[in-house]
Amino acid sequence: MISGATVDVTIRGAGIFGLATAWSCARRGARVRVVDPNGPGAGSSGGLVGALAPHVPERWNAKKAFQFDSLIMAETYWAEVAATGGTSPGYARSGRLQPIKDEAHLMLSTDRADEADELWQGKAVWAVVAAESYPNWAPVTPSGWLIHDTLTARMAPRRAAAALLAAIRAKGGEVTTEAPDEGRVIWATGWQGLIELSEELGKPVGNGVKGQSVLLQHAAPDMPQIFADAVHIIPHADGTVAIGSTSEREFDAPDTCDAQIDEVLTRARTICPAIAKAPVLERWAGVRPRAKSRAPMLGEHPTKPGQFIANGGFKIGFGMGPKVGEMMADLMLDGHDSIPEDFRVAASL
Repeated sequence: MISGATVDVTIRGAGIFGLATAWSCARRGARVRVVDPNGPGAGSSGGLVGALAPHVPERWNAKKAFQFDSLIMAETYWAEVAATGGTSPGYARSGRLQPIKDEAHLMLSTDRADEADELWQGKAVWAVVAAESYPNWAPVTPSGWLIHDTLTARMAPRRAAAALLAAIRAKGGEVTTEAPDEGRVIWATGWQGLIELSEELGKPVGNGVKGQSVLLQHAAPDMPQIFADAVHIIPHADGTVAIGSTSEREFDAPDTCDAQIDEVLTRARTICPAIAKAPVLERWAGVRPRAKSRAPMLGEHPTKPGQFIANGGFKIGFGMGPKVGEMMADLMLDGHDSIPEDFRVAASL
Protein backbone atom coordinates (compact mmCIF):
# COMPACT_ATOMS: atom_id res chain seq x y z
CA MET A 1 0.00 0.00 0.00
CA ILE A 2 1.10 3.55 -0.69
CA SER A 3 -0.26 4.98 2.60
CA GLY A 4 0.94 8.57 2.96
CA ALA A 5 3.58 8.43 0.24
CA THR A 6 3.47 10.61 -2.84
CA VAL A 7 1.72 8.97 -5.78
CA ASP A 8 3.23 9.45 -9.23
CA VAL A 9 0.19 8.31 -11.22
CA THR A 10 -3.51 8.14 -10.36
CA ILE A 11 -5.57 5.94 -12.68
CA ARG A 12 -9.32 6.40 -12.48
CA GLY A 13 -10.95 3.19 -13.69
CA ALA A 14 -9.96 -0.43 -13.06
CA GLY A 15 -10.95 -1.97 -16.38
CA ILE A 16 -8.40 -3.32 -18.84
CA PHE A 17 -7.10 0.08 -20.03
CA GLY A 18 -6.76 1.39 -16.47
CA LEU A 19 -5.10 -1.73 -15.09
CA ALA A 20 -2.81 -2.15 -18.11
CA THR A 21 -1.67 1.47 -17.79
CA ALA A 22 -1.14 1.04 -14.06
CA TRP A 23 0.98 -2.07 -14.64
CA SER A 24 3.07 -0.41 -17.36
CA CYS A 25 3.76 2.53 -15.03
CA ALA A 26 4.44 0.34 -11.98
CA ARG A 27 6.88 -1.94 -13.80
CA ARG A 28 8.91 1.18 -14.67
CA GLY A 29 9.14 2.14 -11.02
CA ALA A 30 6.29 4.66 -10.78
CA ARG A 31 4.13 4.70 -7.66
CA VAL A 32 0.60 4.09 -8.88
CA ARG A 33 -2.86 4.19 -7.42
CA VAL A 34 -5.92 2.83 -9.26
CA VAL A 35 -9.25 4.25 -8.12
CA ASP A 36 -12.58 2.64 -9.01
CA PRO A 37 -15.68 2.84 -6.80
CA ASN A 38 -16.92 -0.48 -8.17
CA GLY A 39 -13.65 -2.39 -7.84
CA PRO A 40 -11.41 -4.02 -10.47
CA GLY A 41 -13.03 -5.53 -13.55
CA ALA A 42 -16.52 -4.51 -12.46
CA GLY A 43 -17.62 -3.47 -15.96
CA SER A 44 -17.12 -5.10 -19.32
CA SER A 45 -13.59 -6.13 -18.33
CA GLY A 46 -15.16 -8.65 -15.95
CA GLY A 47 -16.89 -10.61 -18.71
CA LEU A 48 -16.56 -14.19 -19.93
CA VAL A 49 -15.38 -14.32 -23.53
CA GLY A 50 -11.71 -13.25 -23.81
CA ALA A 51 -11.16 -13.44 -27.57
CA LEU A 52 -7.92 -11.72 -28.63
CA ALA A 53 -8.56 -11.86 -32.37
CA PRO A 54 -6.91 -9.92 -35.21
CA HIS A 55 -8.49 -8.08 -38.08
CA VAL A 56 -8.42 -9.65 -41.54
CA PRO A 57 -4.88 -9.31 -43.04
CA GLU A 58 -5.73 -6.91 -45.86
CA ARG A 59 -6.26 -3.17 -46.43
CA TRP A 60 -3.66 -2.52 -43.73
CA ASN A 61 -3.98 0.63 -41.63
CA ALA A 62 -2.74 2.11 -38.37
CA LYS A 63 -5.46 0.45 -36.29
CA LYS A 64 -4.70 -3.01 -37.65
CA ALA A 65 -0.96 -2.48 -37.25
CA PHE A 66 -1.43 -1.33 -33.64
CA GLN A 67 -3.59 -4.34 -32.84
CA PHE A 68 -1.07 -6.69 -34.49
CA ASP A 69 1.78 -5.27 -32.40
CA SER A 70 -0.27 -5.64 -29.23
CA LEU A 71 -1.25 -9.24 -30.02
CA ILE A 72 2.36 -10.15 -30.76
CA MET A 73 3.64 -8.65 -27.51
CA ALA A 74 0.82 -10.27 -25.49
CA GLU A 75 2.51 -13.60 -24.79
CA THR A 76 5.55 -12.02 -23.15
CA TYR A 77 3.38 -9.35 -21.52
CA TRP A 78 0.98 -11.75 -19.80
CA ALA A 79 3.84 -14.09 -18.81
CA GLU A 80 5.53 -11.21 -16.97
CA VAL A 81 2.27 -10.21 -15.30
CA ALA A 82 1.74 -13.79 -14.11
CA ALA A 83 5.32 -14.17 -12.88
CA THR A 84 5.22 -10.88 -10.97
CA GLY A 85 1.89 -11.34 -9.24
CA GLY A 86 1.72 -15.13 -9.09
CA THR A 87 -1.71 -15.21 -10.74
CA SER A 88 -2.50 -16.71 -14.15
CA PRO A 89 -4.51 -14.58 -16.62
CA GLY A 90 -5.59 -17.71 -18.53
CA TYR A 91 -3.66 -16.58 -21.61
CA ALA A 92 -2.82 -18.93 -24.49
CA ARG A 93 -2.10 -18.22 -28.14
CA SER A 94 -4.50 -20.97 -29.15
CA GLY A 95 -5.40 -19.83 -32.68
CA ARG A 96 -8.78 -19.58 -34.36
CA LEU A 97 -10.90 -21.51 -36.86
CA GLN A 98 -13.38 -19.95 -39.28
CA PRO A 99 -15.53 -21.91 -41.73
CA ILE A 100 -15.16 -21.35 -45.49
CA LYS A 101 -18.60 -21.30 -47.10
CA ASP A 102 -17.93 -21.80 -50.82
CA GLU A 103 -15.40 -21.81 -53.65
CA ALA A 104 -15.26 -18.01 -53.90
CA HIS A 105 -14.59 -17.73 -50.17
CA LEU A 106 -11.93 -20.43 -50.48
CA MET A 107 -10.09 -18.43 -53.16
CA LEU A 108 -10.33 -15.24 -51.10
CA SER A 109 -9.06 -17.02 -47.99
CA THR A 110 -6.09 -18.39 -49.93
CA ASP A 111 -5.25 -14.88 -51.18
CA ARG A 112 -5.42 -13.59 -47.63
CA ALA A 113 -2.92 -16.22 -46.59
CA ASP A 114 -0.44 -14.61 -48.97
CA GLU A 115 -1.26 -11.17 -47.52
CA ALA A 116 -0.70 -12.47 -43.99
CA ASP A 117 2.75 -13.78 -44.94
CA GLU A 118 3.79 -10.17 -45.59
CA LEU A 119 1.69 -8.17 -43.14
CA TRP A 120 2.19 -10.49 -40.16
CA GLN A 121 5.96 -10.49 -40.76
CA GLY A 122 6.33 -14.25 -40.39
CA LYS A 123 5.26 -14.02 -36.73
CA ALA A 124 1.90 -15.72 -37.33
CA VAL A 125 0.16 -17.69 -40.07
CA TRP A 126 -3.20 -17.49 -41.82
CA ALA A 127 -3.76 -20.85 -43.51
CA VAL A 128 -6.48 -22.88 -45.20
CA VAL A 129 -6.86 -26.33 -43.63
CA ALA A 130 -9.25 -29.28 -44.00
CA ALA A 131 -12.02 -29.51 -41.41
CA GLU A 132 -10.98 -33.11 -40.73
CA SER A 133 -7.82 -31.70 -39.15
CA TYR A 134 -9.94 -30.97 -36.06
CA PRO A 135 -12.15 -34.01 -35.47
CA ASN A 136 -14.79 -33.57 -32.77
CA TRP A 137 -14.23 -29.81 -32.69
CA ALA A 138 -14.30 -28.27 -36.19
CA PRO A 139 -17.21 -25.92 -36.90
CA VAL A 140 -19.71 -26.87 -39.57
CA THR A 141 -18.27 -25.76 -42.91
CA PRO A 142 -20.11 -26.25 -46.23
CA SER A 143 -16.87 -26.39 -48.22
CA GLY A 144 -15.04 -28.81 -45.93
CA TRP A 145 -12.33 -26.18 -45.43
CA LEU A 146 -11.42 -23.83 -42.59
CA ILE A 147 -9.33 -20.74 -42.06
CA HIS A 148 -6.82 -21.32 -39.28
CA ASP A 149 -4.81 -18.38 -37.97
CA THR A 150 -2.13 -18.65 -35.30
CA LEU A 151 -2.22 -15.00 -34.20
CA THR A 152 -5.50 -15.26 -32.28
CA ALA A 153 -5.18 -15.85 -28.55
CA ARG A 154 -7.45 -16.23 -25.55
CA MET A 155 -7.44 -15.00 -22.00
CA ALA A 156 -9.98 -15.20 -19.21
CA PRO A 157 -11.09 -11.59 -18.55
CA ARG A 158 -11.70 -11.95 -14.82
CA ARG A 159 -8.48 -13.85 -14.31
CA ALA A 160 -6.58 -11.31 -16.39
CA ALA A 161 -7.93 -8.45 -14.27
CA ALA A 162 -6.97 -10.37 -11.11
CA ALA A 163 -3.50 -11.09 -12.52
CA LEU A 164 -2.90 -7.41 -13.30
CA LEU A 165 -4.17 -6.45 -9.87
CA ALA A 166 -1.76 -8.88 -8.19
CA ALA A 167 1.16 -7.70 -10.31
CA ILE A 168 0.43 -4.03 -9.60
CA ARG A 169 0.30 -4.70 -5.87
CA ALA A 170 3.51 -6.74 -6.05
CA LYS A 171 5.19 -3.60 -7.42
CA GLY A 172 3.87 -1.54 -4.51
CA GLY A 173 0.80 -0.14 -6.26
CA GLU A 174 -2.58 0.37 -4.68
CA VAL A 175 -6.10 -0.30 -5.93
CA THR A 176 -8.85 1.36 -3.94
CA THR A 177 -12.44 2.54 -4.23
CA GLU A 178 -11.82 6.20 -3.42
CA ALA A 179 -8.82 8.52 -3.17
CA PRO A 180 -7.83 12.05 -4.25
CA ASP A 181 -5.95 12.80 -7.43
CA GLU A 182 -2.18 12.81 -7.04
CA GLY A 183 0.57 13.04 -9.62
CA ARG A 184 -0.32 12.40 -13.23
CA VAL A 185 -4.00 11.54 -13.65
CA ILE A 186 -5.57 9.36 -16.32
CA TRP A 187 -9.26 8.65 -16.84
CA ALA A 188 -10.08 5.11 -18.01
CA THR A 189 -13.69 5.12 -16.87
CA GLY A 190 -15.40 3.03 -19.55
CA TRP A 191 -18.74 3.68 -21.13
CA GLN A 192 -20.05 5.84 -18.27
CA GLY A 193 -16.99 8.05 -18.74
CA LEU A 194 -17.80 8.45 -22.44
CA ILE A 195 -21.38 9.42 -21.61
CA GLU A 196 -20.19 11.95 -19.02
CA LEU A 197 -17.67 13.41 -21.47
CA SER A 198 -20.36 13.72 -24.13
CA GLU A 199 -22.52 15.66 -21.67
CA GLU A 200 -19.60 17.92 -20.72
CA LEU A 201 -18.84 18.73 -24.35
CA GLY A 202 -22.47 18.96 -25.42
CA LYS A 203 -21.99 16.48 -28.27
CA PRO A 204 -21.65 12.71 -28.59
CA VAL A 205 -18.08 11.42 -28.46
CA GLY A 206 -18.90 7.85 -27.53
CA ASN A 207 -21.41 5.56 -25.89
CA GLY A 208 -21.93 2.10 -24.50
CA VAL A 209 -22.77 -1.06 -26.44
CA LYS A 210 -24.21 -3.86 -24.36
CA GLY A 211 -22.99 -7.41 -24.80
CA GLN A 212 -24.37 -10.64 -23.40
CA SER A 213 -22.41 -13.87 -23.17
CA VAL A 214 -22.69 -17.35 -21.71
CA LEU A 215 -20.31 -19.88 -20.16
CA LEU A 216 -20.64 -23.61 -20.81
CA GLN A 217 -19.11 -26.62 -19.09
CA HIS A 218 -17.10 -28.37 -21.80
CA ALA A 219 -13.43 -29.31 -21.69
CA ALA A 220 -11.50 -28.47 -24.87
CA PRO A 221 -8.56 -26.49 -23.42
CA ASP A 222 -6.15 -27.22 -26.27
CA MET A 223 -8.54 -26.46 -29.12
CA PRO A 224 -8.53 -23.23 -31.17
CA GLN A 225 -11.36 -20.80 -30.69
CA ILE A 226 -14.06 -20.60 -33.36
CA PHE A 227 -15.57 -17.57 -35.05
CA ALA A 228 -18.59 -18.05 -37.32
CA ASP A 229 -21.91 -16.30 -37.94
CA ALA A 230 -20.71 -13.40 -35.74
CA VAL A 231 -20.35 -15.78 -32.76
CA HIS A 232 -17.17 -16.35 -30.73
CA ILE A 233 -16.66 -19.81 -29.19
CA ILE A 234 -13.70 -19.73 -26.79
CA PRO A 235 -12.36 -22.83 -24.99
CA HIS A 236 -10.67 -21.89 -21.74
CA ALA A 237 -8.06 -23.75 -19.71
CA ASP A 238 -10.44 -24.51 -16.83
CA GLY A 239 -12.76 -26.83 -18.76
CA THR A 240 -15.23 -24.17 -19.83
CA VAL A 241 -16.23 -22.67 -23.17
CA ALA A 242 -17.35 -19.04 -23.43
CA ILE A 243 -19.89 -17.97 -26.06
CA GLY A 244 -20.46 -14.36 -27.10
CA SER A 245 -21.80 -12.01 -27.72
CA THR A 246 -24.70 -9.76 -28.53
CA SER A 247 -24.09 -6.18 -29.67
CA GLU A 248 -26.84 -3.88 -28.45
CA ARG A 249 -26.72 -0.15 -29.11
CA GLU A 250 -30.03 0.35 -27.28
CA PHE A 251 -30.79 -1.30 -23.96
CA ASP A 252 -32.77 -0.71 -20.78
CA ALA A 253 -30.73 -2.64 -18.23
CA PRO A 254 -26.94 -2.78 -18.61
CA ASP A 255 -26.37 -5.94 -16.58
CA THR A 256 -29.31 -8.26 -17.21
CA CYS A 257 -29.62 -11.14 -19.69
CA ASP A 258 -32.59 -11.91 -21.90
CA ALA A 259 -33.61 -14.05 -24.88
CA GLN A 260 -31.00 -12.44 -27.12
CA ILE A 261 -28.19 -14.47 -25.55
CA ASP A 262 -30.26 -17.63 -25.86
CA GLU A 263 -30.41 -17.01 -29.62
CA VAL A 264 -26.62 -16.58 -29.73
CA LEU A 265 -26.20 -19.83 -27.80
CA THR A 266 -28.47 -21.66 -30.23
CA ARG A 267 -26.35 -20.44 -33.14
CA ALA A 268 -23.17 -21.51 -31.34
CA ARG A 269 -24.48 -25.03 -30.73
CA THR A 270 -25.37 -25.28 -34.43
CA ILE A 271 -21.95 -24.01 -35.51
CA CYS A 272 -20.02 -26.34 -33.19
CA PRO A 273 -21.81 -29.67 -32.61
CA ALA A 274 -19.24 -30.59 -29.94
CA ILE A 275 -20.96 -28.19 -27.52
CA ALA A 276 -24.53 -29.07 -28.50
CA LYS A 277 -25.33 -30.55 -25.09
CA ALA A 278 -22.85 -28.69 -22.90
CA PRO A 279 -24.58 -27.39 -19.75
CA VAL A 280 -24.79 -23.66 -19.05
CA LEU A 281 -22.79 -22.48 -16.05
CA GLU A 282 -23.39 -18.73 -16.22
CA ARG A 283 -24.97 -15.95 -18.26
CA TRP A 284 -23.42 -12.47 -18.14
CA ALA A 285 -24.21 -9.00 -19.44
CA GLY A 286 -22.19 -5.78 -19.47
CA VAL A 287 -21.60 -2.62 -21.47
CA ARG A 288 -18.49 -1.99 -23.57
CA PRO A 289 -17.16 1.55 -24.22
CA ARG A 290 -17.31 2.56 -27.88
CA ALA A 291 -15.73 5.87 -28.91
CA LYS A 292 -17.26 7.78 -31.81
CA SER A 293 -14.28 6.96 -34.01
CA ARG A 294 -14.59 3.21 -33.18
CA ALA A 295 -10.89 3.32 -32.27
CA PRO A 296 -9.54 3.78 -28.73
CA MET A 297 -9.54 7.37 -27.45
CA LEU A 298 -6.06 8.10 -26.09
CA GLY A 299 -4.13 11.21 -25.08
CA GLU A 300 -4.68 14.48 -23.26
CA HIS A 301 -8.10 14.82 -21.65
CA PRO A 302 -10.27 17.32 -23.59
CA THR A 303 -11.88 18.91 -20.50
CA LYS A 304 -9.29 18.34 -17.75
CA PRO A 305 -6.08 20.29 -18.50
CA GLY A 306 -2.91 18.40 -17.67
CA GLN A 307 -4.73 15.08 -17.34
CA PHE A 308 -5.15 12.13 -19.73
CA ILE A 309 -7.74 9.72 -21.07
CA ALA A 310 -7.68 6.09 -22.23
CA ASN A 311 -11.09 4.82 -23.22
CA GLY A 312 -13.06 3.21 -26.03
CA GLY A 313 -11.64 -0.31 -26.05
CA PHE A 314 -15.02 -1.62 -27.24
CA LYS A 315 -14.71 -5.26 -28.37
CA ILE A 316 -10.92 -5.36 -28.62
CA GLY A 317 -9.87 -3.76 -25.34
CA PHE A 318 -8.01 -6.80 -24.02
CA GLY A 319 -6.31 -7.34 -27.36
CA MET A 320 -5.08 -3.74 -27.44
CA GLY A 321 -4.54 -3.42 -23.69
CA PRO A 322 -0.82 -4.31 -23.56
CA LYS A 323 0.21 -1.70 -26.13
CA VAL A 324 -2.25 0.91 -24.85
CA GLY A 325 -0.74 0.57 -21.38
CA GLU A 326 2.81 0.96 -22.67
CA MET A 327 1.90 3.91 -24.89
CA MET A 328 0.11 5.76 -22.09
CA ALA A 329 3.03 5.12 -19.72
CA ASP A 330 5.38 6.54 -22.36
CA LEU A 331 3.22 9.66 -22.59
CA MET A 332 2.65 10.25 -18.88
CA LEU A 333 6.05 9.29 -17.50
CA ASP A 334 8.41 10.25 -20.31
CA GLY A 335 6.45 12.78 -22.37
CA HIS A 336 6.86 10.54 -25.41
CA ASP A 337 3.76 10.71 -27.63
CA SER A 338 3.46 7.92 -30.21
CA ILE A 339 -0.34 7.73 -30.34
CA PRO A 340 -1.63 7.04 -33.88
CA GLU A 341 -3.67 9.87 -35.39
CA ASP A 342 -6.80 7.70 -35.58
CA PHE A 343 -6.56 7.03 -31.84
CA ARG A 344 -6.22 10.63 -30.72
CA VAL A 345 -9.02 12.26 -28.78
CA ALA A 346 -9.65 14.69 -31.63
CA ALA A 347 -10.75 11.80 -33.87
CA SER A 348 -13.87 11.36 -31.71
CA LEU A 349 -14.66 15.06 -31.14
